[in-house]
Amino acid sequence: MTDYANTSQGDRVAYDLRGSGPAVVFVTGAGPDRADDPVTAETAEHVADAGLTAVTFDRLGRGESPAEGRLDLDRELAAIAALIEVVGGPAVLVGHSSGCSVSLRAADAGLPVAGLALWEAPLGGTAAQAQAWADEIERLLDTGDHENAMRHYMKDMPPEWLAEIEASPAWPSIARTVAAYRADAQSLAWAQRALEEGALDVTVPVLAMYGAETFPEMPVAAASIVAAVPNGTEKEMPGAMHSWAPEPMATQLAELARRCAG
Repeated sequence: MTDYANTSQGDRVAYDLRGSGPAVVFVTGAGPDRADDPVTAETAEHVADAGLTAVTFDRLGRGESPAEGRLDLDRELAAIAALIEVVGGPAVLVGHSSGCSVSLRAADAGLPVAGLALWEAPLGGTAAQAQAWADEIERLLDTGDHENAMRHYMKDMPPEWLAEIEASPAWPSIARTVAAYRADAQSLAWAQRALEEGALDVTVPVLAMYGAETFPEMPVAAASIVAAVPNGTEKEMPGAMHSWAPEPMATQLAELARRCAG
């Protein structure tokens, strides 16, 4: 059953809570909400069965967390803070794709984060390139040009991904969902700059993972994160096409959450 949490920024966030014990909060990347993310839902079920609390939620502007206006990174961090409050204390954040950079920013900003499990952070290139990319997305969003904002957001992804959604009759409505990606773009630009400048202030345990079948940039990004934190581990896991295998992932998350809980 869906529950709701109110944030300090005035937003209402829809979430599912499963199980009890040390907490993990899943932070998805650009795109999915709970209704169309069966991999995360299954993983959360396994995590709960392992004796932990698992929280999945719809990020702002998605699914059952409708939100208007400028959906920036500060509002997204307030949503995560509200969910950590729901579970009653520090939690391990499980970031997927750009959810990794959102999670890194949450820990760097001093939210009560016990640890980070990061799956395939899409980081690379230079900070200047990342900032220019994010700035262009924001410019297009500010002018209401959602279709070109979506195209620009996806410009470094496999071209067939964009071609598939552009061919859909639902393309105009799909493109409008990019309004919810502002926080993702901001967080990715921030993370790339923090890595480049050696300014990442994250002291909790960090597990940077990638699939056994993945894009060549993903292990490189994982290594760069691990090199930037004092307590980091890099690990290849079962998974392909930017997604993980639920049962092995849940086992790994349970191990990390128990270690972080002491």
